[in-house]
Amino acid sequence: MGTGHDGRRYHLYVALICPCASRTLIGRKLKKLENVISVSVVEPALTDQGWRFGDYPGADHDTVNGATYLHELYTRADPAISGRATVPVLWDKKRSTIVNNESADILRMMNSGFGDLADHSFELYPADLQEEIDALNARIDPRLNNGVYRAGFARTQEAYEKAFHEVFAMLDELESRLADGRDFLLGERLTEADIRLFVTLVRFDVAYHTLFKCNLRRIADYPALSAYQARILSISEVRDTVDIDHFKRGYYSIKKLNPTGIVPVGPQLPPSLAT
Repeated sequence: MGTGHDGRRYHLYVALICPCASRTLIGRKLKKLENVISVSVVEPALTDQGWRFGDYPGADHDTVNGATYLHELYTRADPAISGRATVPVLWDKKRSTIVNNESADILRMMNSGFGDLADHSFELYPADLQEEIDALNARIDPRLNNGVYRAGFARTQEAYEKAFHEVFAMLDELESRLADGRDFLLGERLTEADIRLFVTLVRFDVAYHTLFKCNLRRIADYPALSAYQARILSISEVRDTVDIDHFKRGYYSIKKLNPTGIVPVGPQLPPSLAT
């Protein structure tokens, strides 16, 4: 998965388990920026020091900065920095610093910030749909993308149930939206709104349904959402960013949610995800 150091200016640090990081990986693939932005993938299991580079299948060593842990990059960029070291990280090799660590910003940069170096077959934030994309993102992100985490890490029954109901209200709304036969959220064109939704859907049955207690229904129980997920997975550039093993190994390594560290064998996945 990782491409290591190729002499280009920018380098992307990601975790395959992380939906936000996967947004940027998908953007990089769709815009055909592989020869412009190199990549390093951390191991899926979180350690006491956070994300680690290493030998787990599908992961890399950091050949750009020689870091063992992601937090070393944050310290290198700003010695006074504190707080969690998160992915994704877009790194400027020339200046030896972090350009951006916000996935929404990086995805927009990949769509329009590399000029003729990028392929324009996919326009992820077209001018005529920007208002609708922003409105969809503003609804889906707090209720679903972040909602599963609010449910999973809730500390009270009340907080959990509030997040739980918002997650499934949003899924029900999206199922109704897609039931009219449209290919994507805004019609026939794949946009960043689809990418932002897809990265949550593809992790749902594997992790959020069980580990995060979002167990009212699976994505497999939603016909329109299941077909939509399969359509997006049929795009090879997207499918290449999906690693079910990393999802399971990573999420089930979270000690707060799974103290034993046991990784479940299931669930049985649809053909589009099982291969």
